[in-house]
Amino acid sequence: MPDKTYLDWPFFAPHHAALEAALDAWSQQHLAHATHDRASVDHACRQLVRQLGEGGWLRHAVAGVAHGGHADAIDTRAICLIRETLARHDGLADFAFAMQGLGAGAISLHGTDDQRSRYLPRVASGEAIAAFALSEPQAGSDVAAMQCAATPDGEHYVLDGEKTWISNGGIADFYVVFARTGEQPGARGISALIVDADTPGFEIAERIDVIAPHPLARLRFNRCRIPAAQRIGAAGQGFKVAMSTLDVFRTSVAAAALGFARRALDEALAHTTQRSMFGQMLSDFQLTQAKLADMATGIDAAALLTYRAAWQRDCGRKVTREAAMAKLTATETAQQVIDAALQMFGGLGVVSEQPVERLYREIRALRIYEGATEVQQLIIARELLRDAASAKGEA
Repeated sequence: MPDKTYLDWPFFAPHHAALEAALDAWSQQHLAHATHDRASVDHACRQLVRQLGEGGWLRHAVAGVAHGGHADAIDTRAICLIRETLARHDGLADFAFAMQGLGAGAISLHGTDDQRSRYLPRVASGEAIAAFALSEPQAGSDVAAMQCAATPDGEHYVLDGEKTWISNGGIADFYVVFARTGEQPGARGISALIVDADTPGFEIAERIDVIAPHPLARLRFNRCRIPAAQRIGAAGQGFKVAMSTLDVFRTSVAAAALGFARRALDEALAHTTQRSMFGQMLSDFQLTQAKLADMATGIDAAALLTYRAAWQRDCGRKVTREAAMAKLTATETAQQVIDAALQMFGGLGVVSEQPVERLYREIRALRIYEGATEVQQLIIARELLRDAASAKGEA
């Protein structure tokens, strides 16, 4: 039985523990025998989105009770608990939930009432699949290098360019696309547009296979006419829209990493206490015990940072630094924990579709997407230096 004493931490309210227990029970029923291969990943992802919608879990991924959401504001701690729980059971289920939240996040936070009413209820019910299209071939972490352009043309924008590494690419019903609209140089001249998948001139240029099967694609826009009413927020404010959306869901990436790490520790404990070696159990060796201790300590340290950031955001505080710390620590720690668990399994650990082998493939991408580890380090340092300069100015 997984250790869930962390749910008693003061970061949580009683309804958070109830949410985790209900989702854990649901996951055991619906995800216990989940397997996914490259040939069927699109179908599996669509099916998971429908199941999560029917189960009511996607309601937590959008804001606004009137638009199908569980509450009027996104509960970051709930989002994190859901991702952690789903990741512990099935990586693709976590992906399906997370992309619904991220894809619709800009609409939840900055959309007009019309945009919210047209898109969010379908996201919450699992009827529509959402996607977040920010990265480009030459503009990943460096968003200001974006080349995809949307040129104003009367009551429309004409959208041209490419996006890549887009999760749900190829299966999404709509994409929140960030494009240069030219109000000012750099990041201050970007706007966010909702692009429906059936828009003329839009195509899937390439499907991308990655280490853990997920729907991923490169998108191409060729003179797509997008009504100006599909713009999210003010013209030229797309960078702020993107960053505020990522601030919500970056912390949840840390939570997903926690779910993977907890599953790896559970698998390691079960294996080492049953595996006989040299006349004793593998868990009797001091080297094994030291490694298990490091794994458990790292998980708790990452969890404290993760749920501190989630709690702070739910309290209405700025969490740019705290979310970066959580994401960096949780993903790097999970990589170490999973690697250690795989080593304990020996040859069995690298057998395809064994739990620790799947975890090993799942965790690697989390150290890159929504801001690579090195980017998180830059964010943390930037915030520290900014605070130090501010304090010096006030002295």
